[in-house]
Amino acid sequence: MKFNIKKYSIGLLVILTISATSCKKYLDEKNYSNFDKSNYFQNAGQAQSFVNGIYTSLYMFQNGDAYGESPFITIELFAGHATSLGQSVNNGNVINQRTDAVNPGFETVWRSSYNAIANANLALDRIPKMAIDQSTKDNLLGQVYFLRAFFYYHLVRLYGDVPLVTTPVEVNSPDLYASRAPQQDVYNLIISDLEAAKKTNLPNTDQTGKVSLGAVKTLLGSVYLTTAGYPLKKTENYAKAAAEVKDVLGWYTLFTDYAYLHDNAHKNQGELIFQSNYLVGVRDNAIPQLTLPFNLQVGSYGDHLGAMIPTDDFVASYEQGDLRAQERQFYFSSYPKDKEPQTIIQFGVHALYKYFHVESALGNGISDENWTFLRLPEAQLIYAEASNEVNGPTQDAYDAVNAIRRRAKLSDLSGLSKDQFRIAIWKERYHELAYENKAYFDVQRTHQTYNPTTNIFGDATTTPTEQGVKFKEQYYLWPIPQREINTNKNLKQNPGW
Repeated sequence: MKFNIKKYSIGLLVILTISATSCKKYLDEKNYSNFDKSNYFQNAGQAQSFVNGIYTSLYMFQNGDAYGESPFITIELFAGHATSLGQSVNNGNVINQRTDAVNPGFETVWRSSYNAIANANLALDRIPKMAIDQSTKDNLLGQVYFLRAFFYYHLVRLYGDVPLVTTPVEVNSPDLYASRAPQQDVYNLIISDLEAAKKTNLPNTDQTGKVSLGAVKTLLGSVYLTTAGYPLKKTENYAKAAAEVKDVLGWYTLFTDYAYLHDNAHKNQGELIFQSNYLVGVRDNAIPQLTLPFNLQVGSYGDHLGAMIPTDDFVASYEQGDLRAQERQFYFSSYPKDKEPQTIIQFGVHALYKYFHVESALGNGISDENWTFLRLPEAQLIYAEASNEVNGPTQDAYDAVNAIRRRAKLSDLSGLSKDQFRIAIWKERYHELAYENKAYFDVQRTHQTYNPTTNIFGDATTTPTEQGVKFKEQYYLWPIPQREINTNKNLKQNPGW
Protein backbone atom coordinates (compact mmCIF):
# COMPACT_ATOMS: atom_id res chain seq x y z
CA MET A 1 0.00 0.00 0.00
CA LYS A 2 1.30 3.43 -0.91
CA PHE A 3 0.58 6.24 1.49
CA ASN A 4 1.71 9.81 1.07
CA ILE A 5 2.83 11.35 4.35
CA LYS A 6 5.34 13.84 3.03
CA LYS A 7 3.77 16.57 5.14
CA TYR A 8 4.35 14.65 8.33
CA SER A 9 8.01 14.51 9.33
CA ILE A 10 9.41 11.01 9.79
CA GLY A 11 6.28 8.98 9.21
CA LEU A 12 5.35 8.48 12.85
CA LEU A 13 1.64 8.68 12.17
CA VAL A 14 -0.14 5.36 12.03
CA ILE A 15 0.22 3.78 8.60
CA LEU A 16 -2.05 0.76 8.61
CA THR A 17 -1.14 -2.34 6.62
CA ILE A 18 -3.58 -5.14 7.42
CA SER A 19 -3.49 -8.68 6.09
CA ALA A 20 -5.97 -11.52 6.12
CA THR A 21 -5.54 -14.15 8.82
CA SER A 22 -5.18 -17.30 6.75
CA CYS A 23 -2.51 -19.58 5.33
CA LYS A 24 -1.21 -16.53 3.48
CA LYS A 25 0.01 -15.29 6.85
CA TYR A 26 1.08 -11.69 6.60
CA LEU A 27 1.54 -11.71 2.82
CA ASP A 28 -1.78 -10.29 1.72
CA GLU A 29 -1.85 -6.55 2.30
CA LYS A 30 -5.19 -4.74 2.19
CA ASN A 31 -6.17 -1.10 2.41
CA TYR A 32 -8.87 -0.23 4.91
CA SER A 33 -9.52 3.41 4.05
CA ASN A 34 -12.16 3.81 6.77
CA PHE A 35 -9.91 2.53 9.55
CA ASP A 36 -10.84 3.89 12.97
CA LYS A 37 -8.40 2.84 15.64
CA SER A 38 -10.89 3.67 18.39
CA ASN A 39 -13.06 0.68 17.50
CA TYR A 40 -10.71 -1.63 15.59
CA PHE A 41 -9.10 -3.69 18.38
CA GLN A 42 -12.28 -5.52 19.36
CA ASN A 43 -11.36 -9.18 18.96
CA ALA A 44 -8.44 -11.54 18.50
CA GLY A 45 -8.93 -11.74 14.72
CA GLN A 46 -8.61 -7.98 14.35
CA ALA A 47 -5.54 -7.92 16.55
CA GLN A 48 -3.88 -10.72 14.57
CA SER A 49 -4.65 -8.95 11.30
CA PHE A 50 -3.11 -5.76 12.59
CA VAL A 51 0.06 -7.54 13.76
CA ASN A 52 0.27 -9.37 10.43
CA GLY A 53 0.27 -5.97 8.78
CA ILE A 54 3.42 -4.92 10.64
CA TYR A 55 5.32 -7.78 8.99
CA THR A 56 4.64 -6.28 5.56
CA SER A 57 7.13 -3.49 6.23
CA LEU A 58 9.85 -6.15 5.93
CA TYR A 59 9.25 -6.13 2.17
CA MET A 60 10.89 -2.72 1.85
CA PHE A 61 14.35 -4.32 1.99
CA GLN A 62 13.68 -6.12 -1.31
CA ASN A 63 11.77 -3.33 -3.04
CA GLY A 64 13.49 -2.64 -6.35
CA ASP A 65 13.05 -0.75 -9.59
CA ALA A 66 14.04 -0.97 -13.23
CA TYR A 67 17.46 0.49 -12.43
CA GLY A 68 18.31 -2.22 -9.90
CA GLU A 69 18.07 -0.11 -6.76
CA SER A 70 16.94 -1.87 -3.62
CA PRO A 71 17.82 -1.38 0.07
CA PHE A 72 19.28 -4.87 0.45
CA ILE A 73 21.63 -4.03 -2.41
CA THR A 74 22.47 -0.57 -1.07
CA ILE A 75 23.44 -2.08 2.30
CA GLU A 76 25.64 -4.65 0.59
CA LEU A 77 27.36 -2.20 -1.74
CA PHE A 78 28.52 -0.19 1.29
CA ALA A 79 30.65 -3.20 2.29
CA GLY A 80 32.71 -2.88 -0.91
CA HIS A 81 32.73 -6.46 -2.20
CA ALA A 82 30.23 -6.17 -5.05
CA THR A 83 29.96 -4.41 -8.37
CA SER A 84 26.86 -3.17 -10.16
CA LEU A 85 26.62 -3.86 -13.88
CA GLY A 86 23.26 -2.21 -14.43
CA GLN A 87 22.04 1.32 -15.12
CA SER A 88 21.77 2.65 -11.56
CA VAL A 89 23.69 5.86 -11.00
CA ASN A 90 22.89 5.60 -7.29
CA ASN A 91 24.42 2.13 -7.01
CA GLY A 92 27.54 3.31 -8.78
CA ASN A 93 27.80 6.29 -6.47
CA VAL A 94 27.62 4.05 -3.41
CA ILE A 95 30.36 1.77 -4.73
CA ASN A 96 32.63 4.73 -5.48
CA GLN A 97 31.70 6.53 -2.23
CA ARG A 98 30.28 9.64 -3.83
CA THR A 99 26.61 9.18 -2.94
CA ASP A 100 24.57 11.81 -1.08
CA ALA A 101 21.56 12.19 1.19
CA VAL A 102 19.04 12.11 -1.66
CA ASN A 103 19.76 8.47 -2.53
CA PRO A 104 16.24 6.95 -2.55
CA GLY A 105 17.34 3.86 -0.63
CA PHE A 106 18.11 5.94 2.45
CA GLU A 107 14.58 7.34 2.50
CA THR A 108 12.95 3.96 1.82
CA VAL A 109 14.52 2.34 4.88
CA TRP A 110 13.88 5.34 7.14
CA ARG A 111 10.27 5.84 6.11
CA SER A 112 9.25 2.18 6.04
CA SER A 113 10.92 1.46 9.38
CA TYR A 114 9.10 4.28 11.11
CA ASN A 115 5.82 3.21 9.53
CA ALA A 116 6.34 -0.24 11.05
CA ILE A 117 7.30 1.27 14.41
CA ALA A 118 4.19 3.47 14.39
CA ASN A 119 1.98 0.43 13.92
CA ALA A 120 3.93 -1.50 16.56
CA ASN A 121 3.47 1.35 19.03
CA LEU A 122 -0.28 1.31 18.45
CA ALA A 123 -0.44 -2.47 18.85
CA LEU A 124 1.54 -2.35 22.09
CA ASP A 125 -0.83 0.32 23.38
CA ARG A 126 -4.10 -1.39 22.44
CA ILE A 127 -3.56 -5.15 22.68
CA PRO A 128 -2.89 -5.23 26.46
CA LYS A 129 -6.28 -3.56 27.01
CA MET A 130 -8.20 -6.12 24.96
CA ALA A 131 -10.51 -8.71 26.52
CA ILE A 132 -9.08 -11.70 24.68
CA ASP A 133 -7.43 -14.97 25.68
CA GLN A 134 -4.24 -14.22 27.61
CA SER A 135 -2.20 -16.77 25.67
CA THR A 136 -3.19 -15.16 22.36
CA LYS A 137 -2.48 -11.73 23.77
CA ASP A 138 0.99 -12.74 24.98
CA ASN A 139 1.89 -14.32 21.66
CA LEU A 140 0.84 -11.22 19.72
CA LEU A 141 2.77 -8.94 22.05
CA GLY A 142 5.87 -11.12 21.68
CA GLN A 143 5.74 -10.73 17.92
CA VAL A 144 5.27 -6.97 18.12
CA TYR A 145 8.08 -6.42 20.62
CA PHE A 146 10.41 -8.31 18.31
CA LEU A 147 9.33 -6.39 15.22
CA ARG A 148 9.71 -2.99 16.86
CA ALA A 149 13.18 -3.99 18.06
CA PHE A 150 14.06 -5.33 14.61
CA PHE A 151 13.25 -2.06 12.85
CA TYR A 152 14.92 0.11 15.48
CA TYR A 153 18.00 -2.12 15.26
CA HIS A 154 18.34 -1.36 11.57
CA LEU A 155 17.70 2.34 12.11
CA VAL A 156 20.27 2.79 14.87
CA ARG A 157 23.00 0.91 13.00
CA LEU A 158 22.37 2.68 9.70
CA TYR A 159 21.72 6.24 10.91
CA GLY A 160 23.17 6.39 14.44
CA ASP A 161 21.17 8.65 16.75
CA VAL A 162 17.54 8.45 15.63
CA PRO A 163 14.17 9.66 16.95
CA LEU A 164 12.99 7.30 19.66
CA VAL A 165 9.20 7.13 19.72
CA THR A 166 7.43 4.46 21.76
CA THR A 167 3.80 5.59 21.90
CA PRO A 168 1.16 6.29 19.24
CA VAL A 169 1.60 9.68 17.57
CA GLU A 170 -1.21 11.96 16.45
CA VAL A 171 -1.01 15.08 14.28
CA ASN A 172 -0.75 17.31 17.35
CA SER A 173 1.70 15.09 19.23
CA PRO A 174 5.04 16.61 20.33
CA ASP A 175 6.75 13.53 18.91
CA LEU A 176 5.56 14.31 15.38
CA TYR A 177 8.75 16.32 14.83
CA ALA A 178 11.01 14.36 17.13
CA SER A 179 14.70 15.03 17.73
CA ARG A 180 17.38 12.35 17.52
CA ALA A 181 17.97 10.25 20.64
CA PRO A 182 21.43 8.92 21.61
CA GLN A 183 22.29 5.49 20.27
CA GLN A 184 22.57 4.10 23.79
CA ASP A 185 18.94 5.03 24.48
CA VAL A 186 17.82 3.34 21.28
CA TYR A 187 19.74 0.18 22.14
CA ASN A 188 18.24 0.22 25.63
CA LEU A 189 14.77 0.10 24.06
CA ILE A 190 15.78 -2.65 21.62
CA ILE A 191 17.13 -4.81 24.45
CA SER A 192 14.10 -4.07 26.62
CA ASP A 193 11.73 -5.04 23.80
CA LEU A 194 13.56 -8.30 23.11
CA GLU A 195 13.65 -9.16 26.80
CA ALA A 196 9.91 -8.52 26.93
CA ALA A 197 9.41 -10.78 23.90
CA LYS A 198 11.37 -13.56 25.64
CA LYS A 199 8.87 -13.52 28.52
CA THR A 200 5.90 -14.20 26.24
CA ASN A 201 4.82 -17.63 24.99
CA LEU A 202 6.49 -17.59 21.60
CA PRO A 203 7.44 -21.08 20.36
CA ASN A 204 11.13 -21.96 20.20
CA THR A 205 10.89 -22.27 16.41
CA ASP A 206 8.24 -21.40 13.84
CA GLN A 207 7.74 -22.73 10.31
CA THR A 208 4.91 -20.39 9.30
CA GLY A 209 6.95 -17.21 8.86
CA LYS A 210 6.19 -15.61 12.20
CA VAL A 211 8.48 -14.60 15.05
CA SER A 212 9.81 -17.35 17.30
CA LEU A 213 11.82 -17.37 20.52
CA GLY A 214 14.77 -18.51 18.41
CA ALA A 215 14.49 -15.35 16.33
CA VAL A 216 14.25 -13.20 19.47
CA LYS A 217 17.33 -14.72 21.09
CA THR A 218 19.38 -14.66 17.89
CA LEU A 219 18.56 -11.00 17.29
CA LEU A 220 19.38 -10.17 20.90
CA GLY A 221 22.68 -12.01 20.56
CA SER A 222 23.43 -9.89 17.49
CA VAL A 223 22.52 -6.73 19.40
CA TYR A 224 24.86 -7.62 22.26
CA LEU A 225 27.69 -8.47 19.83
CA THR A 226 27.18 -5.16 18.03
CA THR A 227 27.12 -3.08 21.21
CA ALA A 228 30.33 -4.76 22.39
CA GLY A 229 32.06 -3.15 19.41
CA TYR A 230 32.10 0.36 17.99
CA PRO A 231 30.77 2.88 18.79
CA LEU A 232 29.51 1.85 22.26
CA LYS A 233 32.35 -0.57 23.16
CA LYS A 234 30.38 -2.26 25.94
CA THR A 235 32.71 -5.26 26.04
CA GLU A 236 30.77 -6.87 28.90
CA ASN A 237 28.10 -7.61 26.29
CA TYR A 238 30.25 -10.31 24.67
CA ALA A 239 29.31 -12.68 27.49
CA LYS A 240 25.64 -11.74 27.11
CA ALA A 241 25.78 -12.39 23.36
CA ALA A 242 27.22 -15.89 23.85
CA ALA A 243 24.72 -16.74 26.57
CA GLU A 244 21.79 -15.51 24.49
CA VAL A 245 22.40 -17.65 21.42
CA LYS A 246 23.66 -20.81 23.11
CA ASP A 247 20.18 -22.33 23.42
CA VAL A 248 19.38 -21.48 19.82
CA LEU A 249 22.21 -23.68 18.52
CA GLY A 250 20.26 -26.78 19.52
CA TRP A 251 16.92 -25.67 18.12
CA TYR A 252 17.88 -25.57 14.43
CA THR A 253 19.80 -27.84 12.05
CA LEU A 254 22.12 -27.01 9.18
CA PHE A 255 20.86 -27.93 5.73
CA THR A 256 22.69 -30.72 3.91
CA ASP A 257 22.36 -28.84 0.60
CA TYR A 258 23.01 -25.13 0.02
CA ALA A 259 20.18 -25.12 -2.54
CA TYR A 260 17.73 -25.37 0.33
CA LEU A 261 18.64 -21.81 1.32
CA HIS A 262 16.76 -20.41 -1.67
CA ASP A 263 14.16 -22.92 -2.80
CA ASN A 264 10.44 -23.00 -2.04
CA ALA A 265 10.33 -26.41 -0.36
CA HIS A 266 12.44 -25.41 2.64
CA LYS A 267 11.08 -21.97 3.53
CA ASN A 268 11.18 -21.26 7.30
CA GLN A 269 12.70 -24.69 8.00
CA GLY A 270 16.03 -26.23 8.95
CA GLU A 271 18.55 -23.48 9.65
CA LEU A 272 16.24 -20.61 8.65
CA ILE A 273 15.36 -18.67 11.80
CA PHE A 274 13.57 -15.60 10.45
CA GLN A 275 12.58 -14.77 6.89
CA SER A 276 10.48 -12.30 4.96
CA ASN A 277 7.88 -14.48 3.26
CA TYR A 278 6.67 -14.30 -0.33
CA LEU A 279 4.01 -16.18 -2.31
CA VAL A 280 3.16 -16.05 -6.01
CA GLY A 281 -0.20 -14.41 -6.53
CA VAL A 282 0.01 -12.56 -3.24
CA ARG A 283 3.46 -10.98 -2.95
CA ASP A 284 6.46 -11.52 -5.20
CA ASN A 285 9.91 -9.97 -5.58
CA ALA A 286 12.73 -9.32 -8.03
CA ILE A 287 15.61 -10.80 -6.02
CA PRO A 288 16.78 -13.12 -8.86
CA GLN A 289 16.52 -10.40 -11.52
CA LEU A 290 18.49 -7.95 -9.37
CA THR A 291 21.32 -10.42 -8.80
CA LEU A 292 21.62 -11.98 -12.27
CA PRO A 293 24.18 -10.66 -14.79
CA PHE A 294 23.05 -7.65 -16.78
CA ASN A 295 21.03 -8.41 -19.94
CA LEU A 296 21.82 -12.12 -20.16
CA GLN A 297 18.84 -14.41 -20.80
CA VAL A 298 19.21 -16.58 -17.72
CA GLY A 299 15.79 -17.82 -16.67
CA SER A 300 12.43 -16.61 -17.91
CA TYR A 301 12.68 -13.15 -16.36
CA GLY A 302 11.79 -9.98 -18.20
CA ASP A 303 14.74 -8.13 -16.67
CA HIS A 304 18.31 -9.10 -15.85
CA LEU A 305 19.59 -6.10 -13.92
CA GLY A 306 23.06 -7.03 -12.67
CA ALA A 307 22.61 -4.73 -9.68
CA MET A 308 24.74 -6.76 -7.26
CA ILE A 309 27.54 -8.88 -8.67
CA PRO A 310 30.26 -10.37 -6.41
CA THR A 311 33.79 -9.32 -7.25
CA ASP A 312 36.04 -12.02 -8.69
CA ASP A 313 38.56 -11.30 -5.94
CA PHE A 314 36.03 -12.07 -3.25
CA VAL A 315 34.93 -15.35 -4.83
CA ALA A 316 38.59 -16.31 -5.19
CA SER A 317 39.25 -15.61 -1.49
CA TYR A 318 37.59 -18.84 -0.28
CA GLU A 319 39.94 -21.57 0.90
CA GLN A 320 40.97 -24.16 -1.64
CA GLY A 321 38.36 -26.91 -1.79
CA ASP A 322 35.62 -24.81 -0.15
CA LEU A 323 32.33 -26.18 -1.47
CA ARG A 324 30.66 -22.77 -1.18
CA ALA A 325 32.87 -21.33 -3.92
CA GLN A 326 32.21 -24.16 -6.36
CA GLU A 327 29.82 -23.78 -9.29
CA ARG A 328 26.13 -23.59 -8.36
CA GLN A 329 26.73 -23.54 -4.63
CA PHE A 330 26.93 -19.90 -3.46
CA TYR A 331 27.95 -18.63 -6.91
CA PHE A 332 27.71 -19.53 -10.57
CA SER A 333 29.31 -18.30 -13.78
CA SER A 334 27.30 -20.06 -16.50
CA TYR A 335 23.78 -21.35 -17.09
CA PRO A 336 21.62 -22.64 -19.95
CA LYS A 337 19.91 -19.94 -21.97
CA ASP A 338 16.20 -19.48 -21.37
CA LYS A 339 14.13 -21.66 -23.75
CA GLU A 340 17.39 -22.93 -25.33
CA PRO A 341 18.84 -25.32 -22.71
CA GLN A 342 21.41 -26.64 -25.17
CA THR A 343 23.02 -23.18 -25.29
CA ILE A 344 25.21 -22.43 -22.26
CA ILE A 345 25.64 -18.75 -21.42
CA GLN A 346 29.03 -17.82 -20.01
CA PHE A 347 28.54 -14.82 -17.74
CA GLY A 348 32.06 -13.45 -17.68
CA VAL A 349 31.41 -12.71 -13.98
CA HIS A 350 30.34 -14.61 -10.88
CA ALA A 351 26.69 -14.21 -9.97
CA LEU A 352 24.93 -15.17 -6.75
CA TYR A 353 23.52 -18.66 -7.06
CA LYS A 354 22.63 -18.20 -3.40
CA TYR A 355 19.75 -16.02 -4.68
CA PHE A 356 18.94 -17.91 -7.87
CA HIS A 357 15.33 -19.11 -7.78
CA VAL A 358 15.03 -22.24 -9.89
CA GLU A 359 11.24 -22.40 -9.62
CA SER A 360 10.67 -19.00 -11.21
CA ALA A 361 13.63 -19.25 -13.59
CA LEU A 362 12.21 -22.40 -15.15
CA GLY A 363 8.62 -21.23 -14.76
CA ASN A 364 6.91 -17.93 -15.49
CA GLY A 365 9.63 -15.63 -14.13
CA ILE A 366 7.64 -14.57 -11.05
CA SER A 367 9.78 -15.03 -7.97
CA ASP A 368 8.46 -15.76 -4.49
CA GLU A 369 11.70 -16.85 -2.85
CA ASN A 370 12.00 -15.77 0.75
CA TRP A 371 14.60 -13.33 2.00
CA THR A 372 16.52 -14.57 5.04
CA PHE A 373 17.28 -12.18 7.88
CA LEU A 374 18.55 -14.70 10.45
CA ARG A 375 19.81 -18.26 10.11
CA LEU A 376 21.65 -20.78 12.25
CA PRO A 377 25.22 -20.14 10.96
CA GLU A 378 24.96 -16.53 12.14
CA ALA A 379 23.96 -17.70 15.61
CA GLN A 380 26.85 -20.18 15.60
CA LEU A 381 29.33 -17.50 14.61
CA ILE A 382 27.95 -15.03 17.16
CA TYR A 383 28.49 -17.67 19.82
CA ALA A 384 31.99 -18.52 18.63
CA GLU A 385 33.15 -14.91 18.39
CA ALA A 386 31.54 -13.70 21.61
CA SER A 387 32.64 -16.64 23.75
CA ASN A 388 36.19 -16.30 22.39
CA GLU A 389 36.32 -12.70 23.58
CA VAL A 390 35.42 -13.90 27.08
CA ASN A 391 37.24 -17.21 27.44
CA GLY A 392 39.39 -17.68 24.36
CA PRO A 393 38.66 -20.52 21.92
CA THR A 394 36.77 -23.17 23.91
CA GLN A 395 35.69 -26.54 22.54
CA ASP A 396 32.11 -25.30 22.26
CA ALA A 397 33.29 -22.35 20.19
CA TYR A 398 35.29 -24.65 17.91
CA ASP A 399 32.29 -26.95 17.55
CA ALA A 400 30.07 -24.05 16.50
CA VAL A 401 32.31 -22.86 13.68
CA ASN A 402 33.60 -26.26 12.62
CA ALA A 403 30.06 -27.46 11.91
CA ILE A 404 29.87 -24.72 9.27
CA ARG A 405 33.30 -25.61 7.88
CA ARG A 406 32.57 -29.33 7.67
CA ARG A 407 29.51 -28.65 5.56
CA ALA A 408 31.78 -26.61 3.28
CA LYS A 409 34.17 -29.60 3.06
CA LEU A 410 36.90 -27.76 4.99
CA SER A 411 39.13 -29.02 7.78
CA ASP A 412 38.39 -28.17 11.39
CA LEU A 413 39.95 -25.19 13.09
CA SER A 414 42.15 -26.12 16.05
CA GLY A 415 45.07 -24.93 18.15
CA LEU A 416 44.46 -21.21 17.58
CA SER A 417 45.22 -18.34 19.90
CA LYS A 418 42.46 -15.95 20.93
CA ASP A 419 43.56 -13.41 18.32
CA GLN A 420 43.89 -16.04 15.58
CA PHE A 421 40.48 -17.47 16.39
CA ARG A 422 38.89 -14.01 16.24
CA ILE A 423 40.22 -13.47 12.71
CA ALA A 424 39.15 -16.96 11.66
CA ILE A 425 35.60 -16.26 12.83
CA TRP A 426 35.51 -12.93 11.03
CA LYS A 427 36.55 -14.70 7.81
CA GLU A 428 33.86 -17.31 8.29
CA ARG A 429 31.28 -14.55 8.70
CA TYR A 430 32.38 -13.00 5.41
CA HIS A 431 32.38 -16.31 3.53
CA GLU A 432 29.33 -18.05 5.02
CA LEU A 433 27.09 -14.98 5.36
CA ALA A 434 28.30 -13.46 2.09
CA TYR A 435 25.95 -10.89 0.53
CA GLU A 436 23.35 -11.35 3.30
CA ASN A 437 23.66 -7.76 4.58
CA LYS A 438 26.06 -8.67 7.39
CA ALA A 439 29.43 -7.39 6.11
CA TYR A 440 28.66 -3.65 6.32
CA PHE A 441 27.45 -3.99 9.89
CA ASP A 442 30.64 -5.93 10.71
CA VAL A 443 32.70 -3.05 9.34
CA GLN A 444 30.78 -0.66 11.56
CA ARG A 445 31.31 -2.62 14.77
CA THR A 446 34.93 -3.69 14.18
CA HIS A 447 36.26 -0.77 12.09
CA GLN A 448 38.07 -3.50 10.14
CA THR A 449 37.40 -4.66 6.61
CA TYR A 450 38.34 -7.83 4.79
CA ASN A 451 40.83 -7.57 1.93
CA PRO A 452 40.17 -10.64 -0.23
CA THR A 453 43.31 -10.20 -2.32
CA THR A 454 45.60 -10.42 0.73
CA ASN A 455 43.25 -12.53 2.88
CA ILE A 456 43.79 -10.26 5.86
CA PHE A 457 41.81 -7.60 7.71
CA GLY A 458 42.85 -3.97 7.78
CA ASP A 459 41.63 -0.63 9.03
CA ALA A 460 38.41 0.14 7.20
CA THR A 461 39.42 3.70 6.25
CA THR A 462 42.82 2.79 4.81
CA THR A 463 42.23 -0.62 3.21
CA PRO A 464 41.09 -0.27 -0.42
CA THR A 465 38.17 -2.25 -1.77
CA GLU A 466 38.45 -4.48 -4.82
CA GLN A 467 37.52 -1.37 -6.85
CA GLY A 468 40.44 0.54 -5.31
CA VAL A 469 38.17 2.72 -3.17
CA LYS A 470 39.04 3.54 0.43
CA PHE A 471 36.22 3.64 2.96
CA LYS A 472 35.31 7.19 3.97
CA GLU A 473 34.82 7.69 7.71
CA GLN A 474 31.43 9.29 7.06
CA TYR A 475 30.32 5.96 5.55
CA TYR A 476 30.19 4.34 8.99
CA LEU A 477 26.67 5.79 9.00
CA TRP A 478 24.10 6.56 6.36
CA PRO A 479 22.93 10.15 6.01
CA ILE A 480 19.56 11.18 7.35
CA PRO A 481 17.39 11.37 4.20
CA GLN A 482 17.41 14.91 2.86
CA ARG A 483 13.61 15.05 2.64
CA GLU A 484 13.39 14.34 6.37
CA ILE A 485 15.95 17.06 7.13
CA ASN A 486 13.95 19.51 5.02
CA THR A 487 10.67 18.62 6.74
CA ASN A 488 11.77 18.25 10.36
CA LYS A 489 14.04 21.08 11.50
CA ASN A 490 14.80 19.15 14.72
CA LEU A 491 16.87 16.63 12.73
CA LYS A 492 20.57 17.30 12.28
CA GLN A 493 22.62 15.62 9.57
CA ASN A 494 25.35 13.04 10.24
CA PRO A 495 28.99 14.22 9.98
CA GLY A 496 30.39 14.48 6.47
CA TRP A 497 27.04 14.36 4.72
